[in-house]
Amino acid sequence: MFLWQLKNNKMLYHMKKLVSLSMLLVMSFSLYAQERDVTRFLGIPVDGSKKDMIQKLKAKGFESIPESNLLEGEFNGTEVWIGVATDNNKVWRVGVIDKNSISEGDIKIRYNALCRQFENNSKYGSIYEDQTIPEDEDISYEMSVNKKRYQAIFYQYPVITDTIEFVNAYVEKHKDTSEDSTTIKFVNSLKGNGKLLYMACVESKRQAIENKQVWFTIEQLYGEYKIMMFYDNKYNEANGEDL
Repeated sequence: MFLWQLKNNKMLYHMKKLVSLSMLLVMSFSLYAQERDVTRFLGIPVDGSKKDMIQKLKAKGFESIPESNLLEGEFNGTEVWIGVATDNNKVWRVGVIDKNSISEGDIKIRYNALCRQFENNSKYGSIYEDQTIPEDEDISYEMSVNKKRYQAIFYQYPVITDTIEFVNAYVEKHKDTSEDSTTIKFVNSLKGNGKLLYMACVESKRQAIENKQVWFTIEQLYGEYKIMMFYDNKYNEANGEDL
């Protein structure tokens, strides 16, 4: 009886392992059917050629400005100009600039409202707790005298994390990691594919923080203010390869 139970337990273990591997394979294959997990602007991947990006932006209702590399239209309830930056013919940034300037008081309200919108959007995360401007802060003085730069930084959450290819890459990269932290001890308590998937998710989030950034800043000119917002795909950003 004991031997029969032992045999069944082994069979059950191997079946579970096969099912887990099968699920991973399905997830892996699904990755190739989807676009690369990069920063998106209005659902459009910040990637590919500038020409294709501009065409996709026009399909969203933006129009080219004659004798300019910019487009114009409405974004998040504000009239804006849009620019597309490339490196080696690949798009790495979409810049969104307010078309109209506003006062110091209004820019503070707009900046803080944007912070709250990003904080409340389930597609975004941030490594900073509160990036709003205090109500009693003198923006003009801080920018002109103390040269303070106001900017809020967020990142778009990863779309796909649990693929065999990604898991293997993570294990190879971090196989010599120290085991003295609580997190790593927790990971080591997991078994098999669960452990690998957890580590892959952690790595995927780290990559999103570094490479899928969306941030905005305040631009001042002659006492008037604008918001400049940037959707960056840092996978395509210049990194000294041409030096």
